[in-house]
Amino acid sequence: MRVNVDLHIHSRYSRAVSGEMNLQEIARKASMKGIKIMGTGDCLFPKWMDEIKELPNNEGMFKLGQTYFVLNVEVEDSKRVHHLILVPEISKAEELRGEFSSKSNSLDTDGRPKLNMTGAEIADTALEADCLLGPSHAFTPWTGIYAHYGSLDECYQEKVDDIKFIELGLSADTDYADRIAELSNKTFLSNSDAHSPNSNKLAREFNQIEIKDLSFQELKNAVCRSEGRRTVLNVGFFPEEGKYNRTACSRCYRHFTSKQMNEFLGRCPICNGLIKLGVRDRVDKLAYYKIPVHPDHRPPYLHLIPLAEIISIALGVKSPYAANVQKSWNELVNEKSEIEVLVETDLSELDADPKIIDAIKAFRLGKVEVIPGGGGKYGEISIPAFSLDLPKPKVNQQRSLIDF
Repeated sequence: MRVNVDLHIHSRYSRAVSGEMNLQEIARKASMKGIKIMGTGDCLFPKWMDEIKELPNNEGMFKLGQTYFVLNVEVEDSKRVHHLILVPEISKAEELRGEFSSKSNSLDTDGRPKLNMTGAEIADTALEADCLLGPSHAFTPWTGIYAHYGSLDECYQEKVDDIKFIELGLSADTDYADRIAELSNKTFLSNSDAHSPNSNKLAREFNQIEIKDLSFQELKNAVCRSEGRRTVLNVGFFPEEGKYNRTACSRCYRHFTSKQMNEFLGRCPICNGLIKLGVRDRVDKLAYYKIPVHPDHRPPYLHLIPLAEIISIALGVKSPYAANVQKSWNELVNEKSEIEVLVETDLSELDADPKIIDAIKAFRLGKVEVIPGGGGKYGEISIPAFSLDLPKPKVNQQRSLIDF
């Protein structure tokens, strides 16, 4: 069976995370989005783990409503690099916590703990506990692995061959990452890293995997591409929409070339803010290939815009959290998931403001423009053709998850 999974979120016990990130709300919103398996996030935090333990557990999956949770945690190493760990069972989470306890002062204060350990030491500990581990949002300029290392080997050393996946992050997609030769044998994951259950945050990026049943072992098989299991689709942002896509000032968000960044010694000549190298320019520096070279196992990448953002564009409302936007979103996903509404359902079956239908139609036809983000500011999406009388797309023009 094919299921949609989002394997990186945070609970309300992490810093700068919404108080609404509780299991009940995450499960409810995941179901509305069309996600079957969610990462718990923060599974080393005692209070969060106590809540998880109350859920029915079957082979490493914790069920709440129609949603299944898998244990995981993001940790920060001594160089500020973030790593995502997928954990097979409660006893292994407790084992990890025990091993990390002498290396961290934040296990009881932050769901995403800081560890006084190198990436290689963290990998050794996680792998010893039968976990899966890979770099979180690998290309981001503050805490991504490629912000501090020139290769996976430099970070993970002798454990590099045991690193089965990397997380792309919001500012990169498959075309970016497959210009880097060392990544050709790694599975790519696209996850939301959500700090809020809002409809434009949770599962804004996700993966579709082919598995036999809902268990941690099957999830592991998909990530490791074993036993015929695999990732069949990565879904996420247009890379330009990510807030670190372009090289830019982290204070005034003015964009620069990488050459200008060097000429200005990393300081903005306008406001003296710190210029951060963008993901696009970082990939150019790391790239072995001028154009992406996709290995045979690499699945397609589907660029998606959250439905709430499409509705806000259609209605001419700035915020996707506006009352009329949320009302329209709830009406559209009342009987169908957001994923179904965006890419699968025949538009004639949708009951919504015609402007919203036109906007979804324009999105499906690729009538999307993006003003790139950078320096910590998200890019801006526009659908300039949504109000036009576009021809109704033929069936084979509509992008559908079942097409991949």
